[in-house]
Amino acid sequence: MTIHQTQPFDGQKPGTSGLRKKTQVFMQPKFLENFIQATFDAIGGAAGKTLVLGGDGRFFGAAAAQTILKMAAANGAARVIVGQGALLSTPAVSHMIRKRKTDGGLILSASHNPGGPNGDFGVKFNMSNGGPAPESITEAIYERTKTLDSYNILDVADVDLETLGTSDLGGMAVEVVDPVADYADLMETIFDFDAIRAMFAKGFRMRMDSMHAATGPYAVEILERRLGAAPGTVVHAEPLPDFGGMHPDPNPTWAKELMAEMMGPNAPDFGAASDGDGDRNMILGAGVYVSPSDSLAVIAANATLVRSFRDGLKGVARSMPTSMAADRVAQSLGIPHYETPTGWKFFGNLLDAGKCSLCGEESFGTGSDHVREKDGLWAILMWLNILAVRGETVAEIVSGHFRKFGRNYYSRHDYEALPKDVANALLADLAGRLDTLKGLSVEGMTVAGADEFSYHDPVDGSVSNHQGFRILFEGGSRIVLRLSGTGTEGATLRVYLEKYVAGPEGLERDAQEALKPVIAAVEKIVGIARATGRTAPDVIS
Repeated sequence: MTIHQTQPFDGQKPGTSGLRKKTQVFMQPKFLENFIQATFDAIGGAAGKTLVLGGDGRFFGAAAAQTILKMAAANGAARVIVGQGALLSTPAVSHMIRKRKTDGGLILSASHNPGGPNGDFGVKFNMSNGGPAPESITEAIYERTKTLDSYNILDVADVDLETLGTSDLGGMAVEVVDPVADYADLMETIFDFDAIRAMFAKGFRMRMDSMHAATGPYAVEILERRLGAAPGTVVHAEPLPDFGGMHPDPNPTWAKELMAEMMGPNAPDFGAASDGDGDRNMILGAGVYVSPSDSLAVIAANATLVRSFRDGLKGVARSMPTSMAADRVAQSLGIPHYETPTGWKFFGNLLDAGKCSLCGEESFGTGSDHVREKDGLWAILMWLNILAVRGETVAEIVSGHFRKFGRNYYSRHDYEALPKDVANALLADLAGRLDTLKGLSVEGMTVAGADEFSYHDPVDGSVSNHQGFRILFEGGSRIVLRLSGTGTEGATLRVYLEKYVAGPEGLERDAQEALKPVIAAVEKIVGIARATGRTAPDVIS
């Protein structure tokens, strides 16, 4: 073991999804090593522990995995289970932690952020339940980064991560596993593969865009090999270090090729995409885009059609910015519904306590109690199973859902790479005026109330403050504003817009058109253009 002297780096505070920085920042000498040592120290040391290690295949991931293995061995870890080629999707890591009952895992990913030498990189620690580290752990990691003066590492050759099997690294077992098999096997226990296979056999057509990211091998194995979808159903299937120059974020802005195919002539029956590390999803039908909030609500309403939910749902949880469409389904089913801050770790407590079995975020994340992460392919298979049982198109299912529950028109507008001082000043100004907004009439709507969201965890009693600003209108419309914790440059202001229409009229409008009064109200109340000079968002989803 070699002990290296070091000094703290500024800015190693993990966010909701670990530490994310530009790739070149992580490649600085000792930067990664400092953060990994601080992580080991914050979890009580690595000695005697078994950990899982993998990532989304992005640039620097393989080199980072070698460093982490050598540091784990030097810190006394007993075993590290690593995906072949250092590849493991985020939900696959969560499943592996739970299946093998390990002490946690390290995920090398910046999720939906671009990759490559000039892209982004990230490291996240997941706990023994398979879920992201809670704030108590991420805060402990951050505090340790500020005082760290040394780290431990073995001075040895790299480990062979291409050959399956177990090898020894300084007394620590390195177990290289097939990254796909265990996860694919899990999916077979959840869904009715026979019904989905029969649907494909009858000519059902699908397009899956894996965006040259982690889900490619998983999607090919499950959709094409096990379910019988036509060869070539999965496009951009090979994980590449720079995602083939793509931005691996499954939304209408970045998945343009898939959107064009699904909205064009002779579109397949079903379209889907996933992101860099496989935990997000986008759902489409022929000529139909299903928003993540609506997808969560439709899945909740149809969950009992799927084998693993035949006995019903325990509850449904959504992040605060996610539309309230799922709440209406939960109310009709007579089951609890929960509103949490953004970040999957908040769902973990509810899932572990048996309070809910389905959860989702507007940022294209959906999941259940099968793992403790959002899971893109799981959500896609949920839709396929529902389609196979109902025998209807995506458009028919969505239209029927709106007729029954009404429609929560919904959109997210992102203003990216804003100067942090400008973004902070904008929200500070709004915070100072929250108490004055009630009763304000704007764009034909009346403000019913405004606040800064705080969450009281019903499981452990913890309180999370400063989780975003809400402006609530009479009749069910909303504006939500928060700064994202997933960017690596400047500040990303997310503005969430929601307008409820009970129906039966007015359910088939374009979302941006239906939301025009809410969009105009944002500018009149908040003044984004005045404060930032931005006259339009960078991304609309």
